[in-house]
Amino acid sequence: MKLVSVPEMLAIEKEADSGGLTYAIMMENAGRGLAQVIQGIQLAGNGKNALGLVGPGNNGGDTLVALSLLAAEGWHVRAYLIKRKQDALVERLRKVGGEISTADSDRDSANLGAWMQGTEVLLDGVLGTGTRPPLKEDVADRLKAVRRILDGIEEPPYVVAVDCPSGVDCETGEAAPECLAADLTVTMAAVKRGLLRLPAYDLVGDLRVVDIGLPADLAALSAVQTDVADADIVSAILPDRPADSHKGTFGTALIVAGSVNYTGAAVLAGKAAYRAGAGLVTLGVPAPLHAALAGTFPEATWILLPHEVGVISRDAVDVVQESLRAASAVLIGPGLGLEETTGDFMTRILADSGGVDRPSTRIGFVRGHEQQREPSKHTLPALVVDADGLKLLARLKNWSQLVPARSVLTPHPGEMAILTGLSKDEIQADRESIARKYAHDWGHVVVLKGAFSVVADPDGRCTVIPIASAALARAGTGDVLAGIIVGLRAQGVEPYESAVAGAWIHAQAGLLAADRIGALASVLAGDVLASVADVIAGL
Repeated sequence: MKLVSVPEMLAIEKEADSGGLTYAIMMENAGRGLAQVIQGIQLAGNGKNALGLVGPGNNGGDTLVALSLLAAEGWHVRAYLIKRKQDALVERLRKVGGEISTADSDRDSANLGAWMQGTEVLLDGVLGTGTRPPLKEDVADRLKAVRRILDGIEEPPYVVAVDCPSGVDCETGEAAPECLAADLTVTMAAVKRGLLRLPAYDLVGDLRVVDIGLPADLAALSAVQTDVADADIVSAILPDRPADSHKGTFGTALIVAGSVNYTGAAVLAGKAAYRAGAGLVTLGVPAPLHAALAGTFPEATWILLPHEVGVISRDAVDVVQESLRAASAVLIGPGLGLEETTGDFMTRILADSGGVDRPSTRIGFVRGHEQQREPSKHTLPALVVDADGLKLLARLKNWSQLVPARSVLTPHPGEMAILTGLSKDEIQADRESIARKYAHDWGHVVVLKGAFSVVADPDGRCTVIPIASAALARAGTGDVLAGIIVGLRAQGVEPYESAVAGAWIHAQAGLLAADRIGALASVLAGDVLASVADVIAGL
């Protein structure tokens, strides 16, 4: 699914119209897709009753087309016209048996109230993507009346927003107070940017995209480089599991993590790597942690690392490097701590493993006529850096050049601020652009965590995870995400694809955990971890 701004969507439609896919054809396709989605909704009743709130714009037209097609399938349909004239689409609905009423002839909304009683599906097609709050008084009053009626119905209808909930700014996510909260938003051709911003997101409900027939080679469509992750995208990323495979088929994830203050981080990440499909997970932890953790994670193998007062010491580099040859992917950072000796460990592991796929300024490459430096002693495999590992990186000069190309970095906004020097407010104000810019500048895949996590690749590609949930606002959930990603990297999945799939699976696991627990405030990182397998099974 593509994520578009309103101007981008207008340009796409204009180019399509110029190429022969007229606005009328696009509306017909949109209405047909909308009708098909409605017919697939599992309703409590079986009366097949639909009422459309029909405004003057294209969303109203889409609604009228859908109602006409539903009528042809045996539905009882009604259209309530709000500031819409009696046009050809209204007449078409009338001819197939649809009932028509107008807001102008229903000043007290009595007829609207009568019609809404017993309606199973309410289509909100009043306002479209060009809306900017505040709303005009007459439309605002009519939407208030709809809300008031809905509040008084014991079994209210299933509300379907057509393209967007009426009153939402599809660019900024601002929402007028009169907006109707939808159970489902059926958006046309692409997801509008504002639908994945708060407060609009809280009004969208479930989100579906329907095809309106756009040619794949449209220049304006091809220029859009931002996607929205969904089950189909993620399912296509996950590796096959051949019947004749063995643990070596799916790689080894080496996780260097943990300290006396953060004992559980390594286990959360390690178990997540296994749940993501890695064949073997090896945990490199400060030696004192082993006794406490080994019994909770019998499936892992362990490397006991030299430590200073319970945190990994600089001398741990030699031990870790002995395990690099067997590792397919490495995760460094969860619960690592920020002590000086841990910082020295990070410096040494990068310096001793540098010079791989980097420019000529790196160790191990000829720089002009200068004497060639000693080649690196070891090569870091696919690398994921998370949490304290990111903060330790930020202490190093030119850190982005020390890290192997196309490593996966998983900062939350606070960590991103440390890495970039920007404020958290600056980052949050334009998350997509910030993630894309620094992925390009650094040469690494960036997973900017938070509501609507953003995954950006150095080549300009960007994917937004269409989920914002307080279920993930809990210590340890980031360790689970990093573990999923390194588990996918260990299996040979490319960096960007691993990050997209990992972030989507992680977010869905948070939603599933919240459903199981029944309270957002009570979801623990372990609950999210426990839901990962079910999310993957559903793919």
